[in-house]
Amino acid sequence: MDNPIKLFSGTSHPALAAEISEHLGVKVSEMKISRFACGEIYAKSVNSVRGADVYIIQTATQNVNEDYMELFIMIDALKRSFAKSIHVVIPHFGYARQDRVASPREPITAKLIADLIQASGADHVIGMKFHSEQIQGFFDFPVDNLNPDKIFCDYFKKKNLKDLVVVSADAGGAKDAKKFADKLGANLAIIHKNRPNHNIAEVMHVVGNVKNKTCLIYDDMIDTAGSVFGAKQALERNEANPDIYLAATHAIFSGSAIQRLKEANFKEVVITNTIPVDKNAFPGLKILSVAPLMANIIRNVHEGKSITGVIQGEF
Repeated sequence: MDNPIKLFSGTSHPALAAEISEHLGVKVSEMKISRFACGEIYAKSVNSVRGADVYIIQTATQNVNEDYMELFIMIDALKRSFAKSIHVVIPHFGYARQDRVASPREPITAKLIADLIQASGADHVIGMKFHSEQIQGFFDFPVDNLNPDKIFCDYFKKKNLKDLVVVSADAGGAKDAKKFADKLGANLAIIHKNRPNHNIAEVMHVVGNVKNKTCLIYDDMIDTAGSVFGAKQALERNEANPDIYLAATHAIFSGSAIQRLKEANFKEVVITNTIPVDKNAFPGLKILSVAPLMANIIRNVHEGKSITGVIQGEF
């Protein structure tokens, strides 16, 4: 290839970057990233990127502010080094839940982050399961929002679960849960809940028949695990099969989330590796890799090939 892929990684998830590079057959280019004594971040490509198409892999972890600041500085460094194009791969897009003004005087922080990524010099963003589709419209350049449904479908189809019901953790996720249920040939149920404050959810009741059914709670993320803990209790009150599964793309695991998930005692908690998680965090945790999907997207983008099939889960 005349213009080989230049792959860079921030410090947020080097293991995923290494896995993606292995699937691509491309080494992660060396980037010097350090901190000054006062905490300021320094980033510099060790080798020339002049005229190159570069891809930066940086996810949002629990250190979301540090992760983003590091990303902005990396983009700026590469842009000022005359990189031809800068593609930002963000497996988990932090601040995605702040995507609208839900009450007076609130910010739209997801839009602010999009503006900052663009102002830093990025040309393209590849994300995974944005909290809402509208976030794509916050950018003034191309955005690819990848869908991990096929990864989860392949995993659960192998289990051949009987009388399966996919459960949306809230009404807002019902549309995605219905699509996922259709792919699995399952029925749908919805947890109706009230959220009086940030990270606090009160489960009201279950909409749909779950009695004696094998339930799979499906959500885009697990933050404090309060919602899914309450959802499992609601399903148990409605006499669901005791073997209740949980699947979510982004395992943020803030605060006492891991302890809650231990206490909830799900049959399995199935997540992806968009955020680094200890595979031994608790019994029943299963981590599925998004690296093959992301590597395929990067390869197709770089070679100027269509990625429609990949985005729709046909990789």
